[in-house]
Amino acid sequence: MLSEGGSFIKGMVLGGVFCIVLSVLANFSTETKPDEQHHHHHHHVKAASKDELKRLSDDQLKELSNQVRVYCVIMVQPKILVYWATAMDTWSKHCDKSVFYTSESSKALEAVDLNEKDDWARLRKALRHAYENAGDLQWFFIAQPTTFAIIENLKYLVLIKDPKEPFYLGHAMKSGELEYVSYDSGIVLSYEALKRLVDVFGDEDKCPERGRALWKLSEDKQLAVCLKYKGVFAENGEDVHGKGLFNSKSVDSLISNSMKENPSDVVEGCCSDMAITFGGMSPTQMQVMMFGVYRLRPYGHDFHDLLEFQPPEGSDND
Repeated sequence: MLSEGGSFIKGMVLGGVFCIVLSVLANFSTETKPDEQHHHHHHHVKAASKDELKRLSDDQLKELSNQVRVYCVIMVQPKILVYWATAMDTWSKHCDKSVFYTSESSKALEAVDLNEKDDWARLRKALRHAYENAGDLQWFFIAQPTTFAIIENLKYLVLIKDPKEPFYLGHAMKSGELEYVSYDSGIVLSYEALKRLVDVFGDEDKCPERGRALWKLSEDKQLAVCLKYKGVFAENGEDVHGKGLFNSKSVDSLISNSMKENPSDVVEGCCSDMAITFGGMSPTQMQVMMFGVYRLRPYGHDFHDLLEFQPPEGSDND
């Protein structure tokens, strides 16, 4: 009997331990839910094809083109004043609202002074400010002053996308298990994605302002970590042919690389016709891009586009 009782007690103890382990694992699984998504592979968000647009009426196209409006968040510092001035004078005029956020005040150019030296903390403050001052704008484009953007192509990419869905777009990259959108090529957030991001900013455990890791993450990786906790993942923006629309390199670099790798078809190997961004641009390159994108026209040539995006009212660019 003693032997049977001992076996019974032993079984009870082992059963209890098993239940405790299951309980702990269940709690751990619930608490780390965001990290269960480690194996999420970014989607390839493509621009609408001509066939898709043809299914829409003229009134629908006009309504969509008027609804898609972009708030540009441009991060600057006084030490790169010439880049700041060039971005202000060129592509940013095509944003429906462009706001420059600076690390410290400058008498030369207008910007929101965040009085913050830390890059990540400054970006957080800028995004919170954009969210609180967006009005009815529901798409947000984050850029550095060395990035050149073609806002009309960005609007075309998100034309039939719903900003109430959590879109986080750009040039998607991977670092270990973390998928993120490269800051150098510009980052796009829908209203819902930014709303979730601002919400997680309030949770220091999930999204610390100053960071607690041994090695400090770059701003784009920090952004991805915080968004991941809210179920928002990096998506790669592409044209209908699967070509990337967000470039971290300048046009010069892309063409040079294509000449080496695709000498028989340099243009095709370089970049998409509907490219949205080019990174690492000098002020001179930006001015040349403005001429090529917005002013140079082959006389008599008609692209037969189904819709058009007008520059914001008051803009002195074409």
